[in-house]
Amino acid sequence: MDVIVLGLMLLSLTIWLGLLCFWGQFWRTDQQLEVTETQLESLPVVCAVVPARNEAELIPTSLRSLLLQDYPGSFNVFLVDDRSTDRTANFAEGVAHAVGKPQQLHIISGVSLPPGWSGKLWAVEQGIKSASKFAPDYFLLTDADIEHDPGNLRRLVAKAVEEDLDMVSVMVRLRCESFWEKLLIPAFVFFFQKLYPFRWVNNPNNPTAAAAGGSILIAREALERIGGIQVIRQALIDDCALAMAVKKSRGAGEQGRRGDKENNHAHNAQHLIPSQGRIWLGLSSLTRSLRPYDSLATIWDMVARTAYTQLNYSPLLLLGTLVGMPLIYLAPPICVILGAVWSNWAIALTGLLGWLLMTFAYYPTIRFYKCSPWLAFSLPAIAFLYTLMTLDSALRHWQGRGGAWKGRVYPSSDNL
Repeated sequence: MDVIVLGLMLLSLTIWLGLLCFWGQFWRTDQQLEVTETQLESLPVVCAVVPARNEAELIPTSLRSLLLQDYPGSFNVFLVDDRSTDRTANFAEGVAHAVGKPQQLHIISGVSLPPGWSGKLWAVEQGIKSASKFAPDYFLLTDADIEHDPGNLRRLVAKAVEEDLDMVSVMVRLRCESFWEKLLIPAFVFFFQKLYPFRWVNNPNNPTAAAAGGSILIAREALERIGGIQVIRQALIDDCALAMAVKKSRGAGEQGRRGDKENNHAHNAQHLIPSQGRIWLGLSSLTRSLRPYDSLATIWDMVARTAYTQLNYSPLLLLGTLVGMPLIYLAPPICVILGAVWSNWAIALTGLLGWLLMTFAYYPTIRFYKCSPWLAFSLPAIAFLYTLMTLDSALRHWQGRGGAWKGRVYPSSDNL
């Protein structure tokens, strides 16, 4: 038995060494939008599209932050009222008048959801269609529960223009105030970074693609090149689906902007060699989500809504998750305990080393969210809860309750 336990622990330890050394440095939090201040040399036209369904409680704060952006160029906000029953549109109109910018806000009454669309993406489609009359260079796709830092749009545009990116998105700072938020929300970001290492996402030569739907700036020509929002109209994890579509897109479309920055010889050469769409994903320490997750149940529902979708509804991937998560996260502390009970210090020390490695990996995220450093040691228990959430997500899917959001339940065909 000792040999088996030690073998499993050595496997877990090897996995952690591989993750830390060879998995895109996912554990670091250095990919941040606000790391360097940027200057705008041009002022592209930008239109924000905000899908809102029963967001009267949060829209006064989120919309105010959008309308008060310090972006010096042309900027309009298109709020799509997705058949709300709580006077969301009335509150939005009041906010625009209160900040003295009623002409900058355009409220669109959403029409009935057609077959084959998710509610959010149908609202986004309607907003983009209305905003297109302004011939924007970029669309800012954002949620109704996001409070934007005053300089967020300016930094997003500068990032896109200076680095010639088709899409820039930031994982906004999630609310982390209650006990359950402090325990589980930083881990949500950590697991997302492990699934999609930001450095790999930001490398145009790496196929990994991801985005964070709370704040996405996408070039109009890039959106047109992939065929518009309708190409991902059924996606529940729509932000990552959009990122994948943009990064996989090829052709001369994205080269137009680069031609303005390079000599004619290099410009013509680029047209001969198709390249992937260029995207960037990072963290934001200033723009934040207002959505509260005060209880275990609310966080559980958030994760369970799409966890099985993330596994492409695959029973094999689910089985791999149910086996892999305990091996990677639970084995180290269990081996520490077993090694101490059995007086087998080889097992105990190997388990402790594995536990310390995962704590080391998790600590930068804990520090980013300004939580107690001791929470970094709780990752095994947190991982166990997330494993149960993933299993529950599969059970909900099999019971026909998967993907429920804002009073709608989407069928199993809604995948990436």
